[in-house]
Amino acid sequence: MTKGDKIKVLLIDNHPLVLDGLKAVLETFDHIEVVGTAGLAETGLELAYKVRPHVLLMDINMPKLSGIDAIELFKKQIPETRIVMLSMHDSREYISSSVIRGAAGYILKDVSTDEIISAVETVADGGKYFSSGVFDVLMEGEASNDTDPLTPRERDILSLLLAGKANKEIAEALGITQATAETHRKNLKKKLGIGTTAGLIRYALDHGIQTKTT
Repeated sequence: MTKGDKIKVLLIDNHPLVLDGLKAVLETFDHIEVVGTAGLAETGLELAYKVRPHVLLMDINMPKLSGIDAIELFKKQIPETRIVMLSMHDSREYISSSVIRGAAGYILKDVSTDEIISAVETVADGGKYFSSGVFDVLMEGEASNDTDPLTPRERDILSLLLAGKANKEIAEALGITQATAETHRKNLKKKLGIGTTAGLIRYALDHGIQTKTT
């Protein structure tokens, strides 16, 4: 976009009230133009390809295709569009997953109008924006990296998961029973506050854990 152009924004959220509220707020600013709204990521992708927004505000929790999973599709089809994730959750897993996939920002739905506008302006100008609550979570994560919360065995489990190994293969590689391998996996999820194996893999990638093949 060139200086003086309006910032074209596309909104995607499966809650009509949220969409209407965001649209009403953004349209009170002369330098911002809402070029479309959608209730599903798939619909939003089709619309985005036509209207070419500068900024996409997208909810994370949506039916069929989640906002996080949709990021890579948007980045592939309209790489010039900057993506800001909207969420009620300040989960480090959600935040880091969004950033890894290419989101330029992450804001909580209960932030002030000023923060929403700041996010739109900042990412449209090529920067990144994280609302205050999200930034705090990121900083807590950075601090926790100073003291590794994982035991050597847990790091081995993560590195094998990263290599795509199932519980049986992990057990064979580490000389433990399959039940013990499953217990380690469950304990890792509990310790890290992560609910899925995919989340554990994203954690491993995010923290520089190397793939273990044997």
